[in-house]
Amino acid sequence: MNKPLILVVEDDAAIRNLITTTLETHGYRYHAAPNGEAAILEAVSHNPDVVLLDLGLPDIDGVEIIKKIRGWSNMPIIVISARSEDTDKIDALDAGADDYLTKPFSVEELLARLRVTLRRLNFMQNRTGSDMPIFVNGGLKIDYAAGCVFLNGSELHLTPIEYKLLCLLSHNVGKVLTHTFITREIWGSSWDNDVASLRVFMATLRKKIEKDTSAPQYIQTHIGVGYRMLKVE
Repeated sequence: MNKPLILVVEDDAAIRNLITTTLETHGYRYHAAPNGEAAILEAVSHNPDVVLLDLGLPDIDGVEIIKKIRGWSNMPIIVISARSEDTDKIDALDAGADDYLTKPFSVEELLARLRVTLRRLNFMQNRTGSDMPIFVNGGLKIDYAAGCVFLNGSELHLTPIEYKLLCLLSHNVGKVLTHTFITREIWGSSWDNDVASLRVFMATLRKKIEKDTSAPQYIQTHIGVGYRMLKVE
């Protein structure tokens, strides 16, 4: 069985070498690209399992690269960027990124995020049909077997993290799930900045499923505690 192939897109040579050395040490294959043009060529030519993408590239902004890749592929994209504002994260996630890691980062966290993404990818590629039920809550429908989400009959495009969050909440309707519980279920551990990342992902998820995000119908925030999916009659 081939080892996963990771495309590393990073213009800073020191950071690029750190990432590629880490990947090689842990048994991953990789290709590296120092700019956006090379990244797109590598993505088209080699169809990597996951893309690790810096946003601040010298020729093409990383968000534009995400949009270009999403025009023809759903390959997972994990952003690794020094841009730490929520608006930057939301822009990247809205464009189609699957996860967002802020610089400076630990290699342990990078590897954890990569493992989660690959597990989700493996599940989607190997799901076995109709052995799982369909969840319906008001106008929200989750087909667990197909990995699809519908709102009032229209299919929604969710990133793997958004989908996993929604499934986790749907399996616990009416229960308040704490930040720590959610981050451990989604990322496999609870890192210091995961609550901030969780807040961003919840914001992008709500934009897709809530008619009015200021008066949510499906996901309720419990300030300082966590989130709960409401049962919609």
